[in-house]
Amino acid sequence: MQIKDILQRKLPPEPWSEGEKIPWNDPEFSQRMLGEHLSQEHDAASRRNAIIDRHVEWIQNSILAGKSAKILDLGCGPGFYTQRLALMGHECVGIDFSPTSIAYAKEQAAEHGLSCRYLEGDMRTVEYGSGYGLVMLLFGEFNVFPLHDTTKILSNALHALNPGGVLLLEAHTYEVVQNSGEAPATWYASPGGLFSSRPHLVLQENYWDDKRREATTRYFILDAESGEVQRHAASMQAYTDEDYRAILGDSGFREVEFSTSLGGDFPSEGEFQIITSRKR
Repeated sequence: MQIKDILQRKLPPEPWSEGEKIPWNDPEFSQRMLGEHLSQEHDAASRRNAIIDRHVEWIQNSILAGKSAKILDLGCGPGFYTQRLALMGHECVGIDFSPTSIAYAKEQAAEHGLSCRYLEGDMRTVEYGSGYGLVMLLFGEFNVFPLHDTTKILSNALHALNPGGVLLLEAHTYEVVQNSGEAPATWYASPGGLFSSRPHLVLQENYWDDKRREATTRYFILDAESGEVQRHAASMQAYTDEDYRAILGDSGFREVEFSTSLGGDFPSEGEFQIITSRKR
């Protein structure tokens, strides 16, 4: 793209039509993202260690009641949750789209002798296996897929779980998704960062489709030297509590319960709500 293409962009954008997510599976982007995952200065890519420790403790006590289980972590990133759960005696499987994150998770599991297996791939199409007591989808990933893909993921999770097994979702609240779509456009300059290792500008604009209850964010990355433009887009689906109950019920889950956090009171926790349900 060139700068003129920004002026000729479609307004408003069609959700999910310009890319489903920022390019997690691009090798160079994935490598830069790993640095964000490992950072202890923010919670933007992954939570900081102290928060993850608290979350895992809550999962161990409140969800698993201290009993060992086979656990599947969808969108596992570098394996921060699975590594900790494996140290508690659980058998863990992680699936993620990012090649660098999966490579890091595999290295850590091998180095520490952990009972973890990691698969690089799209959670919509990868074979999950079976025999799980817990399937997790954390950090708002439930909302980044259009509904037809979400129901496919839930169907796969249902078949992967043992009878009575638990599905643990950390999903965005309706208000958070709507607010992200209604946020004003912003821009910033970077000497090198997540979107590019070269000096660049990042132009970000947001849209909210009230009828479809979908938010879309566009990122235009302007290279400071060449003037070339890259475009990325990400969309999210907003759900009410009633929507969550209906989707899970239709997918074969029961005992849908809501809570405010994974066992902690941290600044970022208000963006999400915790939803648990069981396989019928």
